[in-house]
Amino acid sequence: MKLYDYPGSQNAWKVRQLCAHLGIEYDTEWLSIFEGESHTDAFFERNPAGAVPVLELDDGRCIAESNAILTYLAEGSDYLPTDLYERAKVSQWLFFETDYVQSTIATLRHWNLTGKNERNQGQLDKRRAGACGVLGYLDRYLTRNRFLANDRYSIADIAVYAYTHLAHEADLDMQPHDALNRWIDRIGTIVGDQVPVRYYAEDPYSGRDL
Repeated sequence: MKLYDYPGSQNAWKVRQLCAHLGIEYDTEWLSIFEGESHTDAFFERNPAGAVPVLELDDGRCIAESNAILTYLAEGSDYLPTDLYERAKVSQWLFFETDYVQSTIATLRHWNLTGKNERNQGQLDKRRAGACGVLGYLDRYLTRNRFLANDRYSIADIAVYAYTHLAHEADLDMQPHDALNRWIDRIGTIVGDQVPVRYYAEDPYSGRDL
């Protein structure tokens, strides 16, 4: 298998992390996304949205969208239940992450770390309000749950943790969210440091727009 990846992508980090858990070996093709390498005709064939990560299977078929890749790779493992209800609960949180976390926390972090706050000034207040709401939703839920789905660690936790544990890098105040912070510590202990977070700062082109 081959993973089309960008070092600073936390969406790609999710896939790297699950592969580390499962001992899956794969080749990596690093793309310079801010130079347009994910917007070529060849890459649009792999993912019509022109985004990483993309997993290319040994037979050449491709899977885009990080949470779809997680679901594919986790099949048959402890990270994705077989029970239909339990699986649906995992999916619930994967959709939550896509709909709510990526549009708020992930976007704000990207802008903040790549010097794009000023050019997006008109959207900042709305995005920050949305992000604070997301952190509040998670904190409230996690006051009575140790994990996001079915009281066990799953790809739901990997997906939501990817950007949420870095919310402070979006200049969001994490201090009020005790239950969420305990969950972040809990998942961080499971994740460990085998798959480190990589930063936009290592990419001289990251100040460009995609």
